[in-house]
Amino acid sequence: MRIIQKKITFGLIIGTRNIFNAKLASAERKKITALLDRLGLGYVIPDANATAAGAIETRADIKICVELFKKNRDHIDGVIVILPNFGDEQGVAATLDMARLGVPVLVQACNDEMDKLDVKSRRDAFCGKISVCNNLYQYGIPFSDTTEHTCDIDSKVFAQDVENFAALCRTVKGLKNARIGAFGTRPAKFQTVRFSEKLLQASGITVVPLDLSEIIARAQSVQDHEEAVKDKLAQIRAYGRIPKDISAASMLRQAKLSVVFDKLMDEYELDASAVQCWDSIENNYGCATCLPMSMMGERYLPSACETDVTGAISMYALLLAGGTVPALLDWNNNFGKHTNKCVCTHCSNYPKSFMGNEVEISKLDVLGTVIDRDKCFGVIKGKVAAGPMTFFRVSTDDTQGAIKSYLGQGEFTDDAFGMDGGIAVCQVNDLRQLLGHVCRNGFEHHVAMTRGQCAEVLNEAITKYLGWKLYYHK
Repeated sequence: MRIIQKKITFGLIIGTRNIFNAKLASAERKKITALLDRLGLGYVIPDANATAAGAIETRADIKICVELFKKNRDHIDGVIVILPNFGDEQGVAATLDMARLGVPVLVQACNDEMDKLDVKSRRDAFCGKISVCNNLYQYGIPFSDTTEHTCDIDSKVFAQDVENFAALCRTVKGLKNARIGAFGTRPAKFQTVRFSEKLLQASGITVVPLDLSEIIARAQSVQDHEEAVKDKLAQIRAYGRIPKDISAASMLRQAKLSVVFDKLMDEYELDASAVQCWDSIENNYGCATCLPMSMMGERYLPSACETDVTGAISMYALLLAGGTVPALLDWNNNFGKHTNKCVCTHCSNYPKSFMGNEVEISKLDVLGTVIDRDKCFGVIKGKVAAGPMTFFRVSTDDTQGAIKSYLGQGEFTDDAFGMDGGIAVCQVNDLRQLLGHVCRNGFEHHVAMTRGQCAEVLNEAITKYLGWKLYYHK
């Protein structure tokens, strides 16, 4: 939630070369800052009078820009390179190399105009961009490209490029600094969700384990009259439809557990969590964990079932890339004979905005067959509304010593399916190929999904800046 709410800030490098008209650099500098102001994005750039035309070319210019970037290291999420003309390839590459920010870089080059090709008006940025990118390649600096090789700064296509780049920067920075809470150990029956903390830590992801018995003890110590409990009860009643047979005591237990979850997320500065959702909590505390997990997810704090830590990371990645609330689902059922459709389900803990329809808050069905149903209140039930979606899964592979993942897009459909819980009928092109890849490569049965399409952002973040293995299903 912290980075989702944070204003994305870019370092700006305006390139130039002294054989070209300096006014071109000054004009494009004003255009890019105006665009970022309009999009609500921050920027760090040397003062317009600090260098010739406010651009970077000479060794002195480089030092000025590097010093400024280093002072603002903690605030800069990415760098945008603007080439109003051919630019100075060494000026751009050396600035990035010396600043060593380790953030994504976007390279833009301006269009020449057919009626402005005289010596004072021509840009040659078309060619200059290739030279700059060549130097970045030599320096080992990964970079992103714009949709069009050259484009106008005030064009719609570049504005969209900048917004996509902001999402990319948020994703990379968020994952490199993620803190994931493991609320309890994994259920003994779920070896599928085992993972490597060390591989995750090598990518900057910290796992914070929290003992479930201590969580239960804290929930039991919360007093009925506390304002936080009263507020949470009101939130629960407003969150979804609750059957009349649900007791006040059951809702009170949920409210107390939710209060404790909220406090833990704040105390440990967690970005997401994975919860031991059965069956210890039901037997030893008396309710399901789905409702507080759903409510956290609604507040941009994703929470995964069955202590699936890498599932929680998958959810968080989708949140960073798309800005929409994710959920964790099972690849669960075939949909008749439709080869490109399947049913994804969970008990569930889906956030209500992910569901897209009214939700019911009631009792666990499957677990309720072997546990007293009075101990199973707190499940989010309903049918996921139709619309485009993106799916993603991260897994740690100890045998290969690597983090691997798969990614793709599809849609939720309006098809009916007669089963309880959280139901999502999904359509994915070449689904059999995808499921074959999942099975052959030892992925978990859980998959994270979110509304909307953000696969391109994740694809670039993973392959270019995080270095994880990725299968992109198209």
